[in-house]
Amino acid sequence: MLVSFLVLLGFGCLTGVTTVLFGFGGGFIIVPVVFGVVAATTGADAMHTAVATSTAVMIVNAATATFAQARSGRLRKAHLHPLIEFIAIGAVLGAVAATWAPDSALHLLFIAYLAITIVDSALRRGFLDNAREGAGEPLGKVASTVGGVGIGAVASFLGVGGSVLTVPLLRRRGLPMADAAAMANPLSIPVAVAGTAVYALATPTTPYPGQLGHVNVLVGAALLCGSLPTIAVTKRVVGKIPDRVHAIAYLALLVLVLVAMVVTALV
Repeated sequence: MLVSFLVLLGFGCLTGVTTVLFGFGGGFIIVPVVFGVVAATTGADAMHTAVATSTAVMIVNAATATFAQARSGRLRKAHLHPLIEFIAIGAVLGAVAATWAPDSALHLLFIAYLAITIVDSALRRGFLDNAREGAGEPLGKVASTVGGVGIGAVASFLGVGGSVLTVPLLRRRGLPMADAAAMANPLSIPVAVAGTAVYALATPTTPYPGQLGHVNVLVGAALLCGSLPTIAVTKRVVGKIPDRVHAIAYLALLVLVLVAMVVTALV
C-alpha cells in the first residue's frame, strides 16, 4: 500500500505540471497510472476505475488551474462561450456510453485516440508551426456546437478532459500554446463534472472499500496530494517557455503516455 501511495503521489505531482502547462487536468497521466495500480491490486474493472477516478481528480485540478490562469489574464471569453456549454452536453452523452462499454474496448479506444491525435498534430499545419500566433480568431458556429458536443463526448468517454482536442483546435485559430493550454482547463470542467456524476452513480462489477461507484476516492485523494501543491508552483513558469518548445513538449508527453498504454495492453 505504501508503494502504491508513493507512486500515486509522484504521478500526482506530474499531473499538476501537465495541468498548468498543457491543460490535461490529469487524464492522460492518471488513466495509465490508476489502471496499473488497480490491475495490480484488485484487478476488477481496472479501466473503468481509471477513467472514473481521472474525471474526479480532473474537477479539482482543472478548477484550481482555471482560477490561477484567470488571474493571469490568459482566458479569453470569446473562445470559451458557447463552446463550454456544448462540451457539457457531449460530456453527459460520453459518460453514459462509457459505463456500457467493455473494459478492453475502453483501453483500445484510448490507445487509438492518442495515436490519431499525435499523428494529426505532428503532420497537419498549425500546431507545431503556428504561423498565425496571437491572432486568436473566434470559433465558428459549427466548431462551437457540433465540435463542442463531439469534444465533450469523446473526452468524457475516455476520461481525458478536453485538452487533446481543444488545444489543437485553439492552436489552429492562432493562439499561442500558453493561452490554448490555459483555456483547456475551464473547458475540461464540464467534462469532469458530468463524467464523475455518471461514474459515481454506476454499479461496479465488484465493489471495493473506498470506491464511490467506479470512482476510487482513496486513489484520487493520493493523486491530489501531489497535484495541488505542484499546480501552485508550476503556474509561475507559464508563458516563459518558447512557443514551439511548448508545442513539441505537448506531443512528446502524448507519445510517452501512448507507449505506457500499449505496454499495459500487452502485459
